Amino acid sequence: MRDADPGLFGPDSVTWQMHGDPMMWVAGVRALYFQALHPRVVRGVMQNSDFRRDAWGRLMRTADFVGALSYGTTETAEQAGERVRRIHRLLKATDPDTGEVYRVDEPELLLWVHCAEIASYVEVLRRSGYPLTPDLADRYIDEQRESARLVGLDPADVPADRAQMRAYFARMRPELAVGEEARAVDDFLRRPPTPPLLAPARELLWRRVANLAYGALPAYAHTLYGRPAPAPRAVDVRLRATGGLLRCVPGRLRWQLPPRHILRAMERLGPGSRPAPYRPIGRAAILDGPGRAMRGDGGDTTRWRKPG
Repeated sequence: MRDADPGLFGPDSVTWQMHGDPMMWVAGVRALYFQALHPRVVRGVMQNSDFRRDAWGRLMRTADFVGALSYGTTETAEQAGERVRRIHRLLKATDPDTGEVYRVDEPELLLWVHCAEIASYVEVLRRSGYPLTPDLADRYIDEQRESARLVGLDPADVPADRAQMRAYFARMRPELAVGEEARAVDDFLRRPPTPPLLAPARELLWRRVANLAYGALPAYAHTLYGRPAPAPRAVDVRLRATGGLLRCVPGRLRWQLPPRHILRAMERLGPGSRPAPYRPIGRAAILDGPGRAMRGDGGDTTRWRKPG
């Protein structure tokens, strides 16, 4: 066990602890809403995927990718990143207004997808009662520059803490808009196609998840979508109630669901690697080599310059 590969992050990272929380599913839906606010990003998705016909498969593939990066071996994570980069290199989209053809792996677009996703994870877990201090949130955002590298970004250009993330979103706001594609994502998330027998479950469970994820968006996103949302304080109450309920389900039961990355990591590294929100976490930095978030020095010798 001592010589087992901890992967890119390892049990002493914030990533390892956060990504085992069940509210990550709500955060993932919030990320989809948020990502769709960038017209070029959402256009690339809609023109290159069967999102409407295979949305559940797409969501599971995304969960598999995040799980592989978070809990897989270094080789598994690197291979997953290489597959994503290879696919993205082949994909293009067309702006219907100008006729411009562009690649979906442009750094600007990859950066928006990354930041919208990571900010959603931080926001939902924090507001739902997960013990995420400001320092831990900054460390998590810094750790996730490793995930940004795997999808093709230069980590030096990626926000490394909450302040830089806020500054990035402030710069991006003039470029955000809700067009036909974003409305299609909104419509789908509110009422995804399901077999008739599962329609009651969709109304009872999924719509509540989607509404909660939508409510957790920033106020300017609600304005762009043109749909009202409960007051932030009311959303916080619902997030905490949902988080409290989901966290009552034992982790080993939740983690039995595919793709079971956490259980495989625990088998590889031993029971002491079990994700636990109150586990003491050592100082983290993103360094060369596997488990780089475990063997940190506070970031002073990181090979990536922090932006700003």
